[in-house]
Amino acid sequence: MKSKLGIDSAKVEHARKLAADIAADVQQYADNYTTVAIERTICRLLSIDGVDANSVPLPNVVVDELKSKGLLGNGAFFHIGNAMAALGISANEVAEGIAKGEIDLSKIEIRPAEERERALEKPVRDSIAKIRGRRAKREDYLQRLGEGPKPYIYVIVATGNIYEDVVQAEAAARQGADIIAVIRTTGQSLLDYVPYGATTEGFGGTYATQENFRIMRAALDKVGEEVGRYIRLCNYCSGLCMPEIAVMGAFEGLDVMLNDALYGILFRDINMNRTLIDQYFSRVINGFAGVIINTGEDNYLTTADAVEAAHTVLASDIINEQLALSAGIPPEQMGLGHAFEMDPMLENGFLYELAQAQMAREIFPNAPLKYMPPTKFMTGNIFRGHIQDALFNMIGIWTHQGIQLLGMPTEAIHTPFMSDRYLSIENAKYIFNNLKSIGDEIEFKEGGIIRQRAAEVLDKAVTLLEKMHDEGLFTALEKGIFADVKRPRNGGKGLDGVVLKGPEYSNPFIKIMLGGK
Repeated sequence: MKSKLGIDSAKVEHARKLAADIAADVQQYADNYTTVAIERTICRLLSIDGVDANSVPLPNVVVDELKSKGLLGNGAFFHIGNAMAALGISANEVAEGIAKGEIDLSKIEIRPAEERERALEKPVRDSIAKIRGRRAKREDYLQRLGEGPKPYIYVIVATGNIYEDVVQAEAAARQGADIIAVIRTTGQSLLDYVPYGATTEGFGGTYATQENFRIMRAALDKVGEEVGRYIRLCNYCSGLCMPEIAVMGAFEGLDVMLNDALYGILFRDINMNRTLIDQYFSRVINGFAGVIINTGEDNYLTTADAVEAAHTVLASDIINEQLALSAGIPPEQMGLGHAFEMDPMLENGFLYELAQAQMAREIFPNAPLKYMPPTKFMTGNIFRGHIQDALFNMIGIWTHQGIQLLGMPTEAIHTPFMSDRYLSIENAKYIFNNLKSIGDEIEFKEGGIIRQRAAEVLDKAVTLLEKMHDEGLFTALEKGIFADVKRPRNGGKGLDGVVLKGPEYSNPFIKIMLGGK
């Protein structure tokens, strides 16, 4: 792609090299540790599901047992496989036995490696086949029904009740939405377990559960057949259960996952060690499942100034890109985030926003960039808000964004009604059609405001990455480089769930999902 902004490609490559080193440093640390979330994910990949007599999810029962007895370092795969081999039962039966107090993993004699491998062979093969089957089903739908053009029209549902969410989602799909995001209930990212079954109560959103995923996927497949195009489903795998929710989404056919390496650290005060270990396995799963990840750099501009902090968004995008590449996610599955968040009273603010959106498109030419609408300066004036959203939509089509999360005229007032969503979709479709080829027609003046703004943001991002390259990502997070939020390395939630790997530790799913056998 020829740069319309005159971007210095050598500076971009330098930035990527710096970010690759930063990401490698993080990965070198993460490779030595596992977490309770990763081990629960392995339990789910071994087909452990259900709850005990107290409604505690069985993956939690198993991992809590291992942790309490000092066995977690060697991993769930080793201990479950050993119990399966010794007792001649399935992984789920092992979990049920632990829940009933009938099996003590610490007292089972260690069986030979070949026996453990033989016992684990079928559940490993079955889970991989299940995820491959789900991906194939999506590809079949896309080939048979097709999908909407980019930018994908992305809207949210957030009633708290999965069955009401289905009604809202079906209406949005009929109105023209391409992606339905089921907003997760407030605070779920801080739960160190995944609730079980369908849920009908939630605040600000609906619980992310495997059954809720199944219900919504079935509904969207049905309405997709009706409207003649595939409708993508989005949810969240950020938080303390990042890889666990990723695998549930892979099993149930989700297409898009909020999966940021830094969001939980900055905005939910989750311990950085825990998050940076968890994010790798979650992204390996998403990459293998063909899921588009969404990153959360847009949120930086809700706490930091959108003019002054724009370079931190770009720097974080480049780091997220490198972390995703190391986990096997191709650029075509990287929904890197940025946002239209400048004060609408700023003179020439539209030109600055246009510069940054075009810059993101040129630096990440193959990524389905996720462009977020104005929220910080939405006032409750629905008429001005609708105009702000229209300007945002103009830049989306102009700069060939991949995913356009539509703003609502009632932003900052209440959870959207179906009528609000209809107005937003109508706004986007009108502008996307009327301005369809504007990005192919207009060039930017050399030495003008737009080119200068893009160059300034890139230069600042490179300078920031050079500093981070010397100090490391962990130190940068402690200093509040991103979003003006400082987090201590040994603070936050979830650190007690991080465990050093032992000599018998094994997680073969990573090798398989990255293309091994």
